[in-house]
Amino acid sequence: MPLLEKTPQEQPPTFPVVIIGNGPSGICLSYLLSGYKPYLDPTTVHPNPILYRKLEENKHLSVTEQDLEYLSEGLEGRSGNPVAVLFDTLLHPNADFGYEFPSVLQWRRDKQQRVPHLVLGKGTPGGAWHAMEGSMLTISLGIWMELPGVNYRDLANGKRRDVTSDRATPEEISSYYQNYVKLKGLQKNFVDNAYVTSVQKLCRGHEVEGPDRGLASAAEDDGRDDANEGSGEEDRVRNGGDGSVWEVRGYQQLQNDSHIPFSLFTENVVLATGASDSPVRLNVKGEDLPFVFHSISELGLAVTQRKLDANSDPVLIVGAGLSAADAVLCACESNVRVLHVFRKTVDNADLIFKQLPKTLYPEYHKVYSMMCSQTYVNSPSQKRPQLTSVASSVCAKICQKPQLVRGGGLFPDYTSFPEHCVVSFQSDKKCLLQGNNSLKAFKISMALVLIGTNPNLFFLKGQGQYLGLDPEKPISCKQNPIDIDPFTFECTKEPGLFAMGPLVGDNFVRFLKGGALGIASCLLKRLKKKEKLIGSGGNDFI
Repeated sequence: MPLLEKTPQEQPPTFPVVIIGNGPSGICLSYLLSGYKPYLDPTTVHPNPILYRKLEENKHLSVTEQDLEYLSEGLEGRSGNPVAVLFDTLLHPNADFGYEFPSVLQWRRDKQQRVPHLVLGKGTPGGAWHAMEGSMLTISLGIWMELPGVNYRDLANGKRRDVTSDRATPEEISSYYQNYVKLKGLQKNFVDNAYVTSVQKLCRGHEVEGPDRGLASAAEDDGRDDANEGSGEEDRVRNGGDGSVWEVRGYQQLQNDSHIPFSLFTENVVLATGASDSPVRLNVKGEDLPFVFHSISELGLAVTQRKLDANSDPVLIVGAGLSAADAVLCACESNVRVLHVFRKTVDNADLIFKQLPKTLYPEYHKVYSMMCSQTYVNSPSQKRPQLTSVASSVCAKICQKPQLVRGGGLFPDYTSFPEHCVVSFQSDKKCLLQGNNSLKAFKISMALVLIGTNPNLFFLKGQGQYLGLDPEKPISCKQNPIDIDPFTFECTKEPGLFAMGPLVGDNFVRFLKGGALGIASCLLKRLKKKEKLIGSGGNDFI
């Protein structure tokens, strides 16, 4: 049904919170804003005695009501965001040490203590997971992909996969997320097929240029006296913004392919869009030629259509992350020759392969072995500038087991080019590479540039660049994430605007849930102070 069923004369509605993005970030935040509260489970003991003592001090309070900075102090983990580390260790204690301890949280639902909100997503709940290949396997273990309150294995029907038994396919994960929304009764908060085209900050009490915006009424409905909200910068931020509201505009695509425009107001906007919108480009001559692609799906399509085989010119694969490794595996399995180009040295400590256990990820270690042992005969040793793979490397395609050639080698038609970069692509399908101050030209059938993806925040002023740690550079999940308060996830340069997930450097589902905890805690405290929560009532144990 349409997002907004109103006549043109009616005013756009106002919501306390609008979440842009319906992937695991948006789903988890919706759960926490829907009255579900995490408490210390009295039947469990956290293995960290200091954290456990802190939790015991206020065990009558939910974690969202407590001081997250105090709880997360001293914790260490694989995320740079302290609240992400805190929530992860509460859900999966000592997971980095290989243990599978039960969560120390008990979830209770207070239906009267919820925050009205909308989750706007381009498709159905699950986000980018619906677009990934069903034969891929996640890098993270399946249990790390789960959201609070619903055990992943319970919905996965106990599927096992020998050494990779705890990894899951995107099809399984996307199905889990869709079922999660239904099981937790969150459907009413989600608007599917909603495309946001503009997010603007508007000052209260001032009309906006253009007809039928209804801003004055939105200000009146708020019922807040900003003069009483505190006088300094700290109070302004802590109490929730600068007396402004946000206008969110876009359209909803219906089943008959018609588009229904919408406009709504909100006091708080949460960016949960992920980072898979725009592939990173080399920005070299010829990159727009028709045989140069930025998605692994183009390789699979060419193989399926029999445009590539053992007699074809080699495929050029650019990148040293898992997406590039996926393409190598796919090409080698199809007996397609591969030229693999990357700027890093094979012994670079930042290579993702060095962080993956061989028993769980044997296919990637085969690729890494080839990268090291099957290098171009004149491979240089001079160090080159590095490119870092980003959020598109979260999960990876698993092909059939690679065939071994005689003598125990791997794929004879694979050649790696460490410390090389692409200079240009030419219309005759030749590619010019540079390494050790020498140029090399190769005839190729197609090129795959797989060096990561960046978020596309076109709907924000200046594409949101001013929100980054370095406002002079585009937003990048690893190199220039959005600058946030580490405990509330509110943008430091824009009160009332929050960001979570890959946008703030948390590329794994395991850690992006911390953003939901921080944002929910912040909003619940603010709205409770303003007496805008929906009443109060008894708790239901989940």
